[in-house]
Amino acid sequence: MNTPSYKSHISSQYNSELEDVRQRVLAMGGLVEQQIVDATRALIEADGELADEVRRNDIRVNQLEVQIDEECSGILARRQPTAGDLRLVYAVIKTITDLERIGDEASKIARMAIDLGQHERSPAPLVEVGHLSRHVSQMVRDALDAFARMDVDAALAVAQEDVAVDREYEALLRQCITFMMEDPRTIRRVLDVIWSVRALERIGDHARNIAEYVIYFVKGKDVRHLGLEAMEREARS
Repeated sequence: MNTPSYKSHISSQYNSELEDVRQRVLAMGGLVEQQIVDATRALIEADGELADEVRRNDIRVNQLEVQIDEECSGILARRQPTAGDLRLVYAVIKTITDLERIGDEASKIARMAIDLGQHERSPAPLVEVGHLSRHVSQMVRDALDAFARMDVDAALAVAQEDVAVDREYEALLRQCITFMMEDPRTIRRVLDVIWSVRALERIGDHARNIAEYVIYFVKGKDVRHLGLEAMEREARS
């Protein structure tokens, strides 16, 4: 675990500002995690009321992004941070953008749940969808934990999990296509499931992005768009 650079500031007020923005990110992350859980449950159980709640809560996620972004802008203007502090503010701004997009993906799943609830129950592999959802939810949780502790090893573990999520996503797609080929009457319903599975895969991508920002903060190295092996070399060098 790494000690955040702001802990060494002479100004306790500056320390407090940076710690406050970090805690706000974690609170936003907790809300987004719950959005994933609730949206998937709404999809599997065809719970329209829960899906509506997810879509309403997306407004809260958006508001948090705006509030944290404004707080970061204030820190940039007042403190003119450099080195590690500047990287921290940058990592926060990028992280909340990905968290907001995770919220958007959860809202898409909720929209599909509402649509599915208006039709006969889908024959698609919803149990497997639930498993994928738990997998990506854990990725988001682990990415936020890596952010909280500024832990490079934990961040690398999240990036490694993204590979497994991609494989799981591809297997689910094949199952959904098989359902549609065997019974074309299911196409409309299975397509809703496919869009939901795609949203879950994208959530995994956003969790990996957050992990990459942790590496950037700690190491000062931009590891975006690198393969896993190259990322590990950069993070450990």
